Amino acid sequence: MIAAFFESIPAMILLTGILVGASSALIGVFLVLRGSAMLTDAISHAIVFGIVVVWLLTNQLSGPVQLIGAGLAGLLTVVLSEALARSRLVKMDAAIGLVFPALFAAGVLLISVYARDVHIDTHTVLLGEIGFVWMHTTEIFGIAVPVTVLSLTVILVVNLAFVLLLWKELKIAIFDPALAAALGFAPGVIFYALLGLTSVTAVASFDAVGAILFIAFVITPPATAVLLTRRLARMVVLAVAIAIASCVFGYLFAMRLDVSIGGSMAAMTGVFFALAMLFSPHQGLIAQEFRRRQQKLDHDCVALVVHLHSHEGTPAMAQENTARALTEHLRWRRKRARAVILRALDRELIAREGSLLRLTPKGAAMGVSLVSATARGARARAPQSD
Repeated sequence: MIAAFFESIPAMILLTGILVGASSALIGVFLVLRGSAMLTDAISHAIVFGIVVVWLLTNQLSGPVQLIGAGLAGLLTVVLSEALARSRLVKMDAAIGLVFPALFAAGVLLISVYARDVHIDTHTVLLGEIGFVWMHTTEIFGIAVPVTVLSLTVILVVNLAFVLLLWKELKIAIFDPALAAALGFAPGVIFYALLGLTSVTAVASFDAVGAILFIAFVITPPATAVLLTRRLARMVVLAVAIAIASCVFGYLFAMRLDVSIGGSMAAMTGVFFALAMLFSPHQGLIAQEFRRRQQKLDHDCVALVVHLHSHEGTPAMAQENTARALTEHLRWRRKRARAVILRALDRELIAREGSLLRLTPKGAAMGVSLVSATARGARARAPQSD
């Protein structure tokens, strides 16, 4: 059964995507929360320079040496970007925009000059081909296992161990670097370790999915999770779950329409983000619109209470304290007036007596408080005489 699983091409494609997605989302949550998500884009392009330099020095296209070299190139990107930003000549976003194109261009030039006949090209680095991961295998206990699956499994275990072992330190360093430094947690070291793992994960993902899908996984599922919850533990779990779901549905979508598998997986991360952006119960656009309308209704309720209170017990009460007066005198539309009256009735601020709207004790107390607050504000703004 195990051998059959590793011999299944769809299973290996899906497993590769899931491993990349889970590994990327694990560390991506902390980068998104820190506001450093776009550093992953810079790193994923700039480490081409590290890959080529390591090949020129060692003639190795894969293995631990390549991971170390690419990781160092990623850290070089961050160090150069922060050095430029600290010079105050440019801001951090501009510094990133200056450094990573320069390193990426240097890598491409080195490929063009010294590695034309070697399997290192920008198409492979940027796009990869997840559909071919099953072709390069190695035997483990007599079972042919894709090399990419093995390397990505190791990366996932390392990333998971890093997050679990340094959970407290990561949490404090991300949300309050000053407190982390005061407690002796070395937030700078933790951040560079996180970026080093990002670089290593990017390199391990290149052959299978390329930089584009890696960037999609490391940014979009965490950003989606941030919209859905404010608890860090749930955020990490949700980010990994969304990445896995994107792989599964993206693969099914690609098979049905006969399109790019990696492109479909990346597109599904965007679909999940769009759904969260619309339907998130706390931060979604629909929830925000609902809260905005409720706030507007509450504001109109205040205006209604002030209006009724100002005419309570006056000769104009019979005309002014009616639903008709809201449309004729306050110029409210009938739909708005009806919604405000229902809201005020629901909050027990008013009561109906035929066509007359009367303030309840709660509404009367609110009216007195509002009028008093308005009077105090007017006195405070009035010019003081000598």
